[in-house]
Amino acid sequence: MSTLHLILGDQLSRSITALQDIDPERDVVLMAELADEALYVPHHKQKLVLIFSAMRHFAAELESEKIEVDYVSLEDKGNSDSFTGEVERALQRHGCERIVVTEPGEWRVMEMMQSWEERLEVPVDIRPDDRFLCSLSEFSEWAEGRKALRMEFFYREMRRKTGWLMDDRDPQGGRWNYDSENRKALPKKLSLPRRDRFEPNKTTREVMDMVQNRFSDHFGELDEFGWAVTREDALEALDHFITVCLPKFGDYQDAMKSGEDFLFHSLISPYLNIGLLLPREVCEAALASLGDEHAPLPAVEGFLRQILGWREFMRGLYWLLMPDYADSNFLEAKRPLPDFYWTGKTDMNCLSEAIGNTRRNAYAHHIQRLMVTGNFALLTGIDPAKVEEWYLLVYIDAFEWVELPNTHGMALFADGGVLASKPYAASGAYINRMSNHCGDCRFNPKEKLGDSACPFNYLYWNFLLENEQRLRSNPRMGLAYRNLDRMSSEQSDAIREQAVGFLDAMASE
Repeated sequence: MSTLHLILGDQLSRSITALQDIDPERDVVLMAELADEALYVPHHKQKLVLIFSAMRHFAAELESEKIEVDYVSLEDKGNSDSFTGEVERALQRHGCERIVVTEPGEWRVMEMMQSWEERLEVPVDIRPDDRFLCSLSEFSEWAEGRKALRMEFFYREMRRKTGWLMDDRDPQGGRWNYDSENRKALPKKLSLPRRDRFEPNKTTREVMDMVQNRFSDHFGELDEFGWAVTREDALEALDHFITVCLPKFGDYQDAMKSGEDFLFHSLISPYLNIGLLLPREVCEAALASLGDEHAPLPAVEGFLRQILGWREFMRGLYWLLMPDYADSNFLEAKRPLPDFYWTGKTDMNCLSEAIGNTRRNAYAHHIQRLMVTGNFALLTGIDPAKVEEWYLLVYIDAFEWVELPNTHGMALFADGGVLASKPYAASGAYINRMSNHCGDCRFNPKEKLGDSACPFNYLYWNFLLENEQRLRSNPRMGLAYRNLDRMSSEQSDAIREQAVGFLDAMASE
């Protein structure tokens, strides 16, 4: 019996379950570049180049093993531009009698796959994605019966399961979490590392030309594309992070600096999310660095928490709660996304820096996403669906299973506390503390009202006023509301007035 093995653009791992029993003598691998996938949101140009070029390189690697690959490029005549259409055409071309695929990362694609057996009249084997460190069934068992789903408790369970950073049943160093030590502002004279970027080869340049020609109206720039598109280069990027950046990553992972796009961050999330790197090998590389006394425990723990904790938790939560999860809007936020999220043209320097980085590189680190663009969207009450669409299309590492819970639950509190115990709302003081952005900004983070006041300041207090009925009873919001209670009615009225004026002006731009 011949089998059609479908490989998606984020499944570029030789160990993927869809390939584990392939018979090169009889079976065929199908890979397809699809307009439907490029356009369901208009993805950043660099994201399209990364995925299409990495797919082409992966197909060539399979062919070097004498595996037959039926590769459908975006510009091939007859391309149906959909998964279903290309699977149907491949079955007709090769006469395969069944389909094997690894479960996808998005709900909409899983629904599509589950319809194939009846529609195409062949058996369809949808296999678990075992590249993750926690299976979906394990996560469901962990979540069952819990009143609140908190990453910290899931993370501790995963530490116990793996034995990573553990002394028997106790955390290494006596603490589970070194987050409080990983919030240092960047010293002015600290030397920053040169970051490895990869010169596009012939295949990548061909994809760049195709993307620029066909998707010229998509967000972002291509001039500075330097992402790895092969496993070999992704491993080099991982080694560079572990060797050069990890020792100081922990201290400065929350820091921001104007004109510096990458700092000490790993830049490997795109490779993890399309399969060029595997989470186990990435975590083990960081743990080995601790064992060699190359990187300190807080840095290794902080990095491990992002992968073993947050990444696995986001995936589990997504599949546990979808599809209804995406429809919640606890704060009833309805405002449109401001135009400057696309252009970066705003007098607020922190937003201009984060959006400019995003345009140049399809990248911004987690604090820029959560506490700058995300915080602003939260404070101004932007429609969660619009914000989530923006994050999904602008970031090179954004796939719905990881982007949606992070944005919906953590950045926007749209789920009302399913994911996070409180809204991550902050005034300009936080951004001033963690960056040098405010020094070059026309707004003053120390002023609460007036023409020179940082908008984050009065928007923060207005957010508390607008959402008082929803948030005052939240125990983690007690301090914020006690501070609000100390304000006179004249002060709160002035805050409301300036915030409303700002929001009205934003809507009219």
